[in-house]
Amino acid sequence: MSANLSESATSDSASVTEHLARQSPLCPIPPTVGQPIRYWTQLFGAARSLAITGAAREHPGLTVLVCADSGAAAQFEVELPFFAPDLPVLHLPDWETLPYDRFSPFQDIISERIALLARLDGCERGCLVIAVNTLLHRLAPRPWIQGQSFVLKVGQRLDREAFRKRVQEAGYRYVPQVVDHGDFALRGSLIDVFPMGATEPFRIDLFGDEIESLRLFNIETQRSTGEVTQIEIMPAREIPLTPDAIATFKRNWRASFEGRPNASPIFEDVAQGLAPAGIEYYLPLFFETVSTLFDYLPANCLFLLDGMVSSSAEGFLHTVGARSTSGRLSARAAHWRVWSSGVAPMPPHEKTMSPLAKAS
Repeated sequence: MSANLSESATSDSASVTEHLARQSPLCPIPPTVGQPIRYWTQLFGAARSLAITGAAREHPGLTVLVCADSGAAAQFEVELPFFAPDLPVLHLPDWETLPYDRFSPFQDIISERIALLARLDGCERGCLVIAVNTLLHRLAPRPWIQGQSFVLKVGQRLDREAFRKRVQEAGYRYVPQVVDHGDFALRGSLIDVFPMGATEPFRIDLFGDEIESLRLFNIETQRSTGEVTQIEIMPAREIPLTPDAIATFKRNWRASFEGRPNASPIFEDVAQGLAPAGIEYYLPLFFETVSTLFDYLPANCLFLLDGMVSSSAEGFLHTVGARSTSGRLSARAAHWRVWSSGVAPMPPHEKTMSPLAKAS
């Protein structure tokens, strides 16, 4: 069920009572089984946030607010807690890169995205705020995100080399000193790791092959700031780098692109177990099937579509198509040598974009 928020006038067919109620952000009429789509009108300024919080408080489940762009989403994130301090406000951030850019998102963004995706299925209350262009992206399958996460506890046995292999395949970077999400370091009996979704890194102190302690520590001073009894390690990227996933990537790449794969720097990097910049836009190649955000959401969600969502979605998909066509033509002309320092992008077909119609 969904509601559309706008500033236009109501239809003449609405009853007077419903018309007045619909105008009041204090008592917005939610969608029902008999009328799964409703339009809320005459909501100006922060009145939209007031109506959204009222509906989210009354709805027995998660409310999903789809915004026209990231700027509108950021504004709602500020306004919603003002009207409902007790209402959890969740946010799935955008990658903040243009389609098919040879740049990867910042690690903090990936961390926030993975942390949210891992917990979405259990969200029974709150408001998820998301920009429509973020909603349109395909995601890694939910079973993969959940299956790659694991918990470490004090007193648990841990094999150093097995841990190193597992986290590297999950996208973590082996570094001399941990400074960012997705980093890990090995120093004798100590293992430092900065898990995705965590606010601080952790230091695992081993006694033989047993975890003796799990401590938080400060990145700047490297000094401990506290102790915990367990930590959760989630994947560091939205793409896997296991041998099976790399084999799937190579097979799908050959099926998707013409030319010699070995002439592509992206293909060569992935074949060696590396994650080149911009690899996120090739996510569908790593899996046999991919998911959308709707696959992650719990049952009984209420969808609220704000303003110009449809036109924003059409504009975004037009941009994706234009950049895809331009990139593929440039790559053919260069015989796979270069496309803005990379290679041709994937076509924007069903494997890479999800239809907005699924929200209704």
